[in-house]
Amino acid sequence: MVHSHCDYLASVEFPNVVDLALRVNKLGKSSVTYEIGVFAQGEEEVKAVGEFVHVFVDREGMKPSPKGMNGTLRNGLEKLMVGGMSKL
Repeated sequence: MVHSHCDYLASVEFPNVVDLALRVNKLGKSSVTYEIGVFAQGEEEVKAVGEFVHVFVDREGMKPSPKGMNGTLRNGLEKLMVGGMSKL
């Protein structure tokens, strides 16, 4: 992970359960930018929004592969592209 942040918009108190929503905002050759929404269970108001950037690297050199991420992974991430959040 090369970057992360979270914006807190409203509180969620114990013992509330939270729902999370996930989407991909950007898909690069070897990186993906995720956005996560946090909601109190059953509510529509977003309580927090987080973002993180994940870079896929080769284990040996810890550098991004010149080929980028594998096709199966890319296909799965494309299904989460911006256009709506997929609730987890």
